[in-house]
Amino acid sequence: MANLISLPALAGHNSSRASGAMPTSKVRKRYWITLGIMIALALVFAAGLLAWDNPMPVGSEGFWIIAKMRAGSILTMAVVAACQAIATVSFQTVTNNRLLTPSIMGFEALYRVVQTGAVFFLGVAGITFFTGVSQFALQVAIMVALSVALYGWLLSGKLGNIQIMLLVGIIIGTGLGSVATFMQRMLTPSEFDVLTARLFGSMTNADMSYMPLAIPLLIVAGGYLVASSKKLNILALGKETTINLGINHRREVMVTLFFVSILMAVSTALVGPLTFLGFLVATLAYQLADTYDHRFIYPMAFLAGFVVLAGSYFIMKNVFYAQGVVGIIIEAVGGITFLIFILRKGRL
Repeated sequence: MANLISLPALAGHNSSRASGAMPTSKVRKRYWITLGIMIALALVFAAGLLAWDNPMPVGSEGFWIIAKMRAGSILTMAVVAACQAIATVSFQTVTNNRLLTPSIMGFEALYRVVQTGAVFFLGVAGITFFTGVSQFALQVAIMVALSVALYGWLLSGKLGNIQIMLLVGIIIGTGLGSVATFMQRMLTPSEFDVLTARLFGSMTNADMSYMPLAIPLLIVAGGYLVASSKKLNILALGKETTINLGINHRREVMVTLFFVSILMAVSTALVGPLTFLGFLVATLAYQLADTYDHRFIYPMAFLAGFVVLAGSYFIMKNVFYAQGVVGIIIEAVGGITFLIFILRKGRL
């Protein structure tokens, strides 16, 4: 009799729990409320960028002409936010470290070398040499090719080790940064001033003519990683567990890093270096989503990235009148977040 009474009570007690990524109704409710708030913030910032300080009356033909011109920056922020969010979350999963970002592999240092080298060898006209769709495609191809060569070399063979790959990536990035610094020292003041504007992460660096190439690359690379969310959930459990579950760990890691390199190359070639954006976005996504499932982390990371970029752009444009330069705020906020995260954990 006691067993018959306890069964309904037990069933009622566990009716709100599940074994998935969101085990309780409270967790599920919190996630969807947070996601709704992030969507609302994204829409508010997007509307603010379109309408704030627009000299024409709202709804008039002139208003929409100006809004259409500003919409290019919003599209750029959406593309960059998606690239950085998906790439960083995926990279942290395969490296099993939430402090690392794909920037550690030297993408931004390579970008600085390319831009600095163009000015160093061609003068101020070198800036225009790397402006255009073909030049944008060339920069993306160089970054992807070098990263794939690095992955293939260091992750193949019996001694393939992702820690060694990361260490070599840091060394290469540091070396490229030193080369860029040396060339910058040799520039004239006028050339250095022109170059400096390109070395900051800025929405004005992007050109709408790049989008027919950038968006398909984002759809292919980002789409694959999002579609592989369940595999990434398993990869996050570690190499041994992944192999025991019948998945080729090395192959999945190399494929993931390949698509990560495409996303990072697109973002960096499009707007320039944004070192701490990926870390900031991923950290916010993990905290806000409060789940291990990449199917729920990716949307939160994208929205966090867009809100951070749009908010930074709005502040720089309307408060400091430095239109497009968002890297300054992101570096400051991201760096502080990085230090707080390390101090809270007490270790790397």
